[in-house]
Amino acid sequence: MTRVAAVQINADLGNVDYNLEACERQVDRAVADGAEWITLPEFFSTGVAYKTELRQQAAPLSGAPGTLLASLARRHGVHVGGSALVRDDDGHVRNAFLLAGPDGELVGRHDKDLPTMWENALYIGGTDPGRIETESLTVGVALCWELLRTQTADRLANQVDLVLGGSGWWSIPRWPFMAGAEARNARRATTAPAVFAEYVGAPVVHAAHAGEFTCDFPATPFTYRGYCEGGAQICDATGKVLAFRGRDEGDGVVVADVEAGRSPGRPTSGQFWLQRRGRIAALAWAYQNVHGRRVYNRLTDPAAARSAVVSE
Repeated sequence: MTRVAAVQINADLGNVDYNLEACERQVDRAVADGAEWITLPEFFSTGVAYKTELRQQAAPLSGAPGTLLASLARRHGVHVGGSALVRDDDGHVRNAFLLAGPDGELVGRHDKDLPTMWENALYIGGTDPGRIETESLTVGVALCWELLRTQTADRLANQVDLVLGGSGWWSIPRWPFMAGAEARNARRATTAPAVFAEYVGAPVVHAAHAGEFTCDFPATPFTYRGYCEGGAQICDATGKVLAFRGRDEGDGVVVADVEAGRSPGRPTSGQFWLQRRGRIAALAWAYQNVHGRRVYNRLTDPAAARSAVVSE
């Protein structure tokens, strides 16, 4: 059996020092409970919102987020991973999941393939397969809405022994006519790791954010007021939830023993999405993707912007 842990934090948007300290505390707790593989949430150093200033805090690969992962892994002799906004040598920002090994060295990296909605204003997508080879396990990585897409499941099914990842999944606005849509959104956020585990045929360790935040609502004069859906959890290869921490529980960690290994998993349908998103999410995906890319290109060095490869 392999002892794994998923961290949940209530991030302070853009406050890198605060967020890194919160992550460090939870990793120390996970190690004290015997965890050997630990994952931090998506955007663990900054949190996520439609705030273009967050991209200005994207660190180089050798910056503070990567240094923290390496330091914690080396200190405790474990594997520690998480995703952060990283500014690469080509001038572009990417949402990069970095995995550090027990010796403190970078074992591997996965760049989230498709930015989700307003995230398009913050970074561009990657093209790697999302598989990281370590001495003991082949690790798959899935970040937030990668858990909802068939292409992610297809590239990991029967290829990995363990899936690490996390989300910065936000709620649908608290408008009266949106109540039903938000209930369905919350249900998708909560069940996505378990459903994904069934398709991939490997255990999933999913870190999360908790807490409320506000930001501009893309391409409108309105203000978004909402919260992160939360749901740090660990699932076995059949989708059974072994440990769970809800968003209302705030900062913390879940730990469980899993049987790392690979199997074919549940066949995918061939459709783009593994789960139905609903009309509100589909509409937001369509217009915010386009709007976000325009914002990203406007704020990016022209030479770098011309080299970006962004797909639907």
